[in-house]
Amino acid sequence: MTATPSPATGRKTRPPTPRRRAREFVLQGLYQWQVSGSDEAAIEANLRDSEGFDKADGEFFTGLLRGVITQREALQEQLQTCLDRPFGELSPVEGCVLLAGAFELKNHPQTPYRVVINESIELAKSFGGTDGHKYVNGVLDKLAIRLRPAEVAAGRAAASGRR
Repeated sequence: MTATPSPATGRKTRPPTPRRRAREFVLQGLYQWQVSGSDEAAIEANLRDSEGFDKADGEFFTGLLRGVITQREALQEQLQTCLDRPFGELSPVEGCVLLAGAFELKNHPQTPYRVVINESIELAKSFGGTDGHKYVNGVLDKLAIRLRPAEVAAGRAAASGRR
């Protein structure tokens, strides 16, 4: 992978990883599913035919998309304890990013919580409203404390030791 300058910032950026690409496609799929109520199988098939999907982690995409849709109600309940308003009042993009992030925090303990949160922030920056990423960060940080207390405590202890 070669870093190329970003047109917006001039800083060098790396091409998205296969998992980042998968998360982007999952977000698109969840958005379609939430907004249009389209069939999960049709959304998945359509996205697999999209340009660039061949560079995504297909297995991760399938697990994340299907998992979020299957566990949507439980994920919303967990998220609601960290929200300042009803889940239904969130923008569709923020809601989908939070659902995917919550699913990963709950079901992918091998992925560090900071990675899940950072990936969610990047999705919110790319696809959401102006400050939506800040909200996503705060909500998932609260959720991580509940779902992965030992990991969060260890991460914070290590961070304070570096200061």
